[in-house]
Amino acid sequence: MPVTHYLVLSMALLIIGTVGVLTRRNIIVILMSIELILNAVNINLVAFSDYLQNINGQVFTIFVITDAAAEAAVGLGILIALFRNKETVHADEIDILRW
Repeated sequence: MPVTHYLVLSMALLIIGTVGVLTRRNIIVILMSIELILNAVNINLVAFSDYLQNINGQVFTIFVITDAAAEAAVGLGILIALFRNKETVHADEIDILRW
C-alpha cells in the first residue's frame, strides 16, 4: 500500500479531531477528539517508519500511545472531580479557576 493512503487517513483523523476540539462543549468529546489527533500522528509515524525502513517511528509510536493512556486517565480523573463539584461536563460552564 502506498504511503499516500495512510497520509489521507491521517489527515482525515486530524481534521475530525481538530473540528471536535474546536466545536464541542462536552469535555468527554473533546478528550476523544484529542485521542483522534494523537492517532493521526501515530499513523504518520508508522507509515513513514515503514516507508523509510527505520524502526524509530514505531518505537516512538509506543511512547505516544503510553502518553495518551496516561493523559486519558488523568483527564478522566479531573473530569470526575469537576463533575462532583459542578455537576456538568460542559467546558464553557466550568469556571473553578476564576477569581
